[in-house]
Amino acid sequence: MIIDMSLNVLIVDDSAVMRAMVARTLRLSGLPVGEIYEASNGAEALDMLDKYWIDLALVDIHMPVMNGEQMIERVKESPDTADLPIVVVSSEGSIERVENLRNQGVLFIQKPFTPETLKHVVENVVGVKHDTDRTGAFQSNGADF
Repeated sequence: MIIDMSLNVLIVDDSAVMRAMVARTLRLSGLPVGEIYEASNGAEALDMLDKYWIDLALVDIHMPVMNGEQMIERVKESPDTADLPIVVVSSEGSIERVENLRNQGVLFIQKPFTPETLKHVVENVVGVKHDTDRTGAFQSNGADF
């Protein structure tokens, strides 16, 4: 099936440098990225989710105001956002915390990461195999957006 659409991504990290790096990596990855929204903590991210259509959230764990785990709990509790694909991008080293997140259906990328790792995980989590034709459309593996 060919779908002509792009992914709106929310990057949640308290480091503006890290948000910029993730956004740049996404833009250069060849993935069908549309709008990229940014939030510096979980509370800001929840506000963004209320305002915009988001197809994927890339979330750090360690942030002020509301950390990534708290944000993910809130996202999963809401019927409007419970199915939002989430990838944690963190330097978190706790195996227990990582397993807890994975049990919630969240994927995990360890910082530092390579652009290829980010691209591969995003392709898997949103069910997109980037295979453009001349129109710029991309192939879907049948996942619902």
